[in-house]
Amino acid sequence: MRPSPSSSVLTELLYTQAKEFFGLYDPALGWFTQVNPAGVRLLGYPSEEVFLADPDHSLRSPPWTGAQWAALCEQARRDGHRAVEAEIRRHTGEALSAYLELTYFLDGERPFFLIHITKQNRLQQAERELAHSVRRFEAVFTNATIGIIVCNRAGDIVSANELAGQQFGYPPAALLGQRIEMLVPNAAGRHHQQLRESFNAHPQVRGMGHNRVLLGQRQDGTDFPVEVSLSYFHLDEELYVVAYVLDVTAKHDAAQELVAQQQRVTRLNADLEQTVADRTHALMLTLEQLEKRGQELAQALAAEQELGEMKSRFVSMASHEFRTPLTGVLTSAELIADYAQGPQKEKQLKHVNRIRSSVKHLNDILEEFLSVGRIEEGRVEATPATLDMEKLLGETVAGVQGLLKAGQRIECEGECAGLIRLDASLLRKILVNLLSNAIKYSGENTVVHVHAACQDRQLTLRVEDQGVGISQEDQEHLFERFFRARNVSTVPGTGLGLYIIAKYLELMGGTIALHSELNVGTTVTITIPYENHSAD
Repeated sequence: MRPSPSSSVLTELLYTQAKEFFGLYDPALGWFTQVNPAGVRLLGYPSEEVFLADPDHSLRSPPWTGAQWAALCEQARRDGHRAVEAEIRRHTGEALSAYLELTYFLDGERPFFLIHITKQNRLQQAERELAHSVRRFEAVFTNATIGIIVCNRAGDIVSANELAGQQFGYPPAALLGQRIEMLVPNAAGRHHQQLRESFNAHPQVRGMGHNRVLLGQRQDGTDFPVEVSLSYFHLDEELYVVAYVLDVTAKHDAAQELVAQQQRVTRLNADLEQTVADRTHALMLTLEQLEKRGQELAQALAAEQELGEMKSRFVSMASHEFRTPLTGVLTSAELIADYAQGPQKEKQLKHVNRIRSSVKHLNDILEEFLSVGRIEEGRVEATPATLDMEKLLGETVAGVQGLLKAGQRIECEGECAGLIRLDASLLRKILVNLLSNAIKYSGENTVVHVHAACQDRQLTLRVEDQGVGISQEDQEHLFERFFRARNVSTVPGTGLGLYIIAKYLELMGGTIALHSELNVGTTVTITIPYENHSAD
């Protein structure tokens, strides 16, 4: 036995004489330090030692949580005493209904609880269960979300919950003793009485009218739709009928609104069908007209395509035909230059240079026409090959030096160390075209900047001039065939250069961007993806 406070006093009063459970509970230990023999027997333990050594340390079934038991002990400590009803766990696993009382006291400065357990007899337990059952019934009856009315065989109301009173506009107590027919409109009262007598003769649980909507009458005389289900029970050989009343005003209104909506939908459908028929007829006429216009457009497109092909063939043929006499003119000019002599030699050479320049200009124009023809016929393909970009850039810049005006110069910057893989021929033509435009549309004593960069498998070329610039309106059409900006109409040109560049870039998977301001200059940036850069 463990040490306990005042054991000599408790032994006589509690330990040997008491017929009920008494034990000393040590909150610091968290279990009992002493239990009387009656308590040991009540809980079914073979001895006090076995009880005190119980590893479960629990009295209630199911066990209290630590927080619940701590709260109970705290209430007993605060008030000095606390009593609760509980299911007590016996050693055999059975449960018994009992009162558990905790009394708090101090032994010196050490706190203890005297715990007293009283077993409830069957009558007390039955009374308690009955009281609980009554309270549950009252709670359900009072808080039900449906109106409940109980009548005897004669139709007298013996009970009604609060919601039933609210539905019919009565205080619940005012309904008691009244006939059930007072809640039915006068016109239906006699019929309702017949239905009630029929139900009394053969009572059964059912929904009156199989959920048919009935009418109830409020205290103020107004009617409202209800659905009523019936059940019954017998008490002391008396039949009682229970009516469950549901106010379906909202449902009834919604149903009426639904009918009205359906009628409106029917009318709208009829109107819609007529409208659809009218629109369908108009659509058929429109489709016939569109089909006719489509045929006309197809014929026009075919004619235009044929005309375009004829133009391309003519331009190609004319360009080839022009080259032969131009070659003859150039050869003759070279012979004149070789045999020029005498006092007219300088003048002769001057005219020869003019001839050379004009022939070159005509050859350039013819080459542009031929390039457009080859592109549109699909005879131009990109053929990538390994090239040194900085070398190609230097050679191309050197090749256009003869086009520079007085005081003009080209500043070139390259960031493409190593080799890349692109079509050198197309790339050179793009560069020559861009540089020629920059020189042509810039004045004397201006600078053309060229920058090339190779990074992240992409070549970026930027050509920037200080020329006349291009208006925003004209920039929208720059890549169209034969288009020329209005502010350069006096400068020789075909309007094909940027169109050809864009087509070449398309073949190489590249892009072109242009930024220009009037009388400030133009910057053209092209980007082309490549392979085999030395840094990769």
